[in-house]
Amino acid sequence: MSKTKRVFTNFLRFLAFGATIAAVVVMVTSHESTMVLNLTFTAKYSNDPVFKYFVIAEAIASGYSLIVLLFSRFQNSLWRLVLILDFVVAMLLSSSVSAAVAIAHVGKKGNDHAGWLPICGQVPKFCDHVTGALVAAFAAAIIYLVLISSSLYSVLNLLP
Repeated sequence: MSKTKRVFTNFLRFLAFGATIAAVVVMVTSHESTMVLNLTFTAKYSNDPVFKYFVIAEAIASGYSLIVLLFSRFQNSLWRLVLILDFVVAMLLSSSVSAAVAIAHVGKKGNDHAGWLPICGQVPKFCDHVTGALVAAFAAAIIYLVLISSSLYSVLNLLP
């Protein structure tokens, strides 16, 4: 792998690390309380298993990105494993973002058929935090897709 390619790959991994860490921090710090009919209603990420999955998946992706960044000098000997793990992490990120977007949509719009009311009118700060975390996670998923495309391009150019 050329030096330019390695710098580009490490830059993409650093961006992905930053985006996943940002998504985790924003989601974990998202909480808001409101009064509805003299009852206190608290919205936080840990109330929903999908948001817990989202945080865990993003944390796994950020940990993986950090490990690969720290051991990038050994990437030449383990490039096939790193490429496979990049695919796994990209799919993990896309599944967690997709699930969290579905729940966020229900929180924003509700569901008339199921009788679920939207909650973003009562807890707008919570919904803004969730939206920010989803944007950061979506950026990380796109960065991983670019990283995979770049790696595949390099592999295909090495083949005779």
